[in-house]
Amino acid sequence: MNGLLAIAPDHPSLPGHFPGDPIVPGVVMLSAVLEELQRQLPQVDCCGIRKLKFLRRLEPGAGFTVEFAPPVNGGLRFKCWHNGSVLAEGHLQLA
Repeated sequence: MNGLLAIAPDHPSLPGHFPGDPIVPGVVMLSAVLEELQRQLPQVDCCGIRKLKFLRRLEPGAGFTVEFAPPVNGGLRFKCWHNGSVLAEGHLQLA
């Protein structure tokens, strides 16, 4: 499963992260991933993060795709992609 997401260039976190050369903070990207998870799999309840890596920077307004693997053993893996490159990957703990 996947969904296309973007963080608006006027998001309130961007002016301070980094002035003159803004990038999307990892916590903002993660928030978008969790919102997309609830949209796609409303029956799944995330209660923690087992693993999370941010591998590339995301520019404000740039679209990215999040892919979720099927839940296994109380966890769910995901990857965020932009232009064929992995931006972030993680393993969420499910309740």
